[in-house]
Amino acid sequence: MRLIKNVGLWLDQRVQLSAPIREVMGHPVPRETASWAYVFGSAALTALGLQVVTGILLALLYVPSAGEAWNSLQILNHQITLGWFIRALHGWGSNFMIAIVLIHMLQVFLFGAYKFPRELTWIVGVLLLLLTLGMAFTGQVLRFDQDAYWGLGIGASIASRVPVLGPWIVNLLLGGPIIGGATLSRFFALHVFVIPGSLIAFVGLHLLLVLKLGINEWPMPGRIVRRTTYLREYHELTRTDGIPFVPGAVAKDLFFSGFILLSIAVCAVYFGPFGPSGQPDPTIIQTAPRPDYFFLWLYAVLSLLPPSLETPALLIGPVIALAVLLALPFVSGEGEKSWKRRPIAVLTILLLAVALGTFTHLADDAPWSPVMDAWSGEPIPAQYLNGRTALERQGALVFQAKQCHNCHALAGAGGVRGPGLDRVAVQLTQDQLIRQVIQGGGNMPAYGKNLSPAETTALVAFLETLHPAGQAPAREASSAARFGVRP
Repeated sequence: MRLIKNVGLWLDQRVQLSAPIREVMGHPVPRETASWAYVFGSAALTALGLQVVTGILLALLYVPSAGEAWNSLQILNHQITLGWFIRALHGWGSNFMIAIVLIHMLQVFLFGAYKFPRELTWIVGVLLLLLTLGMAFTGQVLRFDQDAYWGLGIGASIASRVPVLGPWIVNLLLGGPIIGGATLSRFFALHVFVIPGSLIAFVGLHLLLVLKLGINEWPMPGRIVRRTTYLREYHELTRTDGIPFVPGAVAKDLFFSGFILLSIAVCAVYFGPFGPSGQPDPTIIQTAPRPDYFFLWLYAVLSLLPPSLETPALLIGPVIALAVLLALPFVSGEGEKSWKRRPIAVLTILLLAVALGTFTHLADDAPWSPVMDAWSGEPIPAQYLNGRTALERQGALVFQAKQCHNCHALAGAGGVRGPGLDRVAVQLTQDQLIRQVIQGGGNMPAYGKNLSPAETTALVAFLETLHPAGQAPAREASSAARFGVRP
């Protein structure tokens, strides 16, 4: 014991942490805050710690390569001792962390803890929620299975709709025009370094603000927040009816955090890890990729919206929601905190809960895009083959073999997931057709790695024949001018 004490004194003389630790442990909090309603912040911090530890263990074996990512997860699931359990802990820990952060924010909102002087604490909390969701999305992509591949394609399609910056954002995320090895490297860096580093930094700032400004008191009806008197009233409350955080208020936090860890472990053992499902293959289009649980409501909204409203909902809706959350403490920074005297706040929470629950339930049946009931074996109409060159007929065979008919209709026959192609040759030039086939776009995956150059040339030659009789295919304006042809 004397040796341990001497080592501790030696370290403290150099790092001088004992005084700050004693200050943190002994800082006074209102007695009412030693309540089960205040345990979610500590539980979220515990879940983050679990994610860091399990994430480090997984990163030792995970290979962020388009060719090896899926295989490395299979090895973790089936060949490494307890590898499946570590993956399950990480996956279920992510779900629990999102749930706890959401509940914590709802509790902060209902208890008016965003009001003066805790505006910045609320803003940092909003940013932490966004980073937590970003961790969940990038983690799903790293599974790099069929769902992840198509889900990332949809995400890239959404990003491409951003005015002006869309193509730049897509290139930044994917590391090029198609989903490949560079894509996984970037998402690995985001998931392992960028987002966790930002999370830890903002959590540190969040805790610092809580220590400096104090834990929000229990919202009593009639206890009004006024900027001129609140700080004096709060300090008087902690002086007359305050208790030290340790041991007075920490017991329930420790118990609840332990319960959360046990619950995560039980779910990991009983349900196992998430995926991976089938290997990513853009030629397999009989798929309806669904995101992880906490993104299902958004999936349902986009699936059920008319196509004309998708872009406004994607580009305007999140901006409005984020602006409302960030402006809330400045618009409603004073007044009542108690939810008993804030019926609009309670009604807002109830409406959000009903809406999110309803859309999450509808996601079980909501189609990813229009129902596709075509079959690749359905023959291409004869009028598209008569009089064609050998190269163009070879392109028709590629069209059939790569199941393009399942998504695209010809003469009204075929799939409806993508646009009909009867007039595609007058809508896109040869270069645009090549770029669309190789790089993809919209809900169409990139086929650059699934077609040989000869197959791409033949397919585009066939697509260039798809135009109404008597109407010339589209051409580049510069090429038309060079040959004296009116474009």
